[in-house]
Amino acid sequence: MPRQSDKTTCLVAGAGPAGMMLGLLLARAGVDVTVMEKHADFLRDFRGDTVHASTLGLLDQLGLGPRFASIPHRLIETIRMKLQGQPVELDLHRLPGRHQHIALVPQWDLLELLADAAQTEPTFRLLRSTEVTGLLRGADGARVVGVEYRDSSGETRQMRAELTVGCDGRSSTVRSALGWQPRGFGAPMDVWWLRLPRRPGDPGGLAGVFDTGHGTITIDRGDYYQIAHVIPKGSDAEMRAQGMPALHRALVRTVPWLADRIDTLSSFDDVKLLDVQLNRLRRWYSDGVLCIGDAAHAMSPVGGIGINLAVADAVAAARILAGPLRTGRAPAARLARVQARRWAPTAFMQAMQRAIHARVVAVAMTSGDPQPPRAVRLVAQSRRLRWVLAYLVAIGPLPEHAPRYARRGG
Repeated sequence: MPRQSDKTTCLVAGAGPAGMMLGLLLARAGVDVTVMEKHADFLRDFRGDTVHASTLGLLDQLGLGPRFASIPHRLIETIRMKLQGQPVELDLHRLPGRHQHIALVPQWDLLELLADAAQTEPTFRLLRSTEVTGLLRGADGARVVGVEYRDSSGETRQMRAELTVGCDGRSSTVRSALGWQPRGFGAPMDVWWLRLPRRPGDPGGLAGVFDTGHGTITIDRGDYYQIAHVIPKGSDAEMRAQGMPALHRALVRTVPWLADRIDTLSSFDDVKLLDVQLNRLRRWYSDGVLCIGDAAHAMSPVGGIGINLAVADAVAAARILAGPLRTGRAPAARLARVQARRWAPTAFMQAMQRAIHARVVAVAMTSGDPQPPRAVRLVAQSRRLRWVLAYLVAIGPLPEHAPRYARRGG
């Protein structure tokens, strides 16, 4: 087997949605790009699985719509919530464009689709079981010139790159190696992810109930429900100590019709904790390095928008950086343009999530007031506000479109 090259133009750390999309787009631009993924495959449970209308449109532009359609998935056309007794429904049928829905698909299927498409490009490499462990610095000690990594055999090696992009999530090794600390905005809750059987005749779509001290969201995944049970921030150990019967009671209190199957949830081994974080780097780039997606801004699960913001970051980065990288250069001024493009929509969506945390989730989780928050009543009474919320969730404030060089029949 020939020795892997120790040099690339763009080194992408992490093969999540942002990393795989960036790798595909840069490869279609003819840029030599190497994506490093520390795992051997993409099979991780309870990762973000919502592919929103803006990302579905992007897949169409890339010529990947038919392949995506062939993957088993569910479509969400309405989002129904009951917030301290007040029903609120977001109808996605009135969205502009072809996709008036959100798709639910296992994230590993989406990533394999992107990987398969990227691997048809001659300038693309995906190195699995390959973990970035640190950054290489130039002679001046300032510029990042590549990475140190552990390959699939456990050997520590180096790869030089004109640009290194951290797409390695909210525990980013690239970000840590730079010594960057994101500004945290706090969150009033964590989430327990679990599954319960879905039976013929059960409600479909996505629905949630928030009441005093409890919050539960049910997501139709075909033969089962993926369930997000919201708990107060930092209470995981305390609530596990209360035992499984306490969880059963809490779930049935918010969603009574789960009572006939609640006993199938018999162990906390089947309950996975999501430590909810909401944060953002003040600066996403330095000479020779850029962070995007969760590495630059961790999102709350509110609205399920994390994947789609990460993908939008990747599209903007590819469009802005492909030209310079084709000549083998990525000046810091171009990296600054990526942050300038994506900072406002990110900050806006995080502000919206913070408002929902404070005015909806925290109130429902802690208040003894049976009345829904005023903000919830306003949304329930206004069709226009509900349409705006549906648009922001499914499409976002600044949707990105595939660069012309990357389009295939769409």
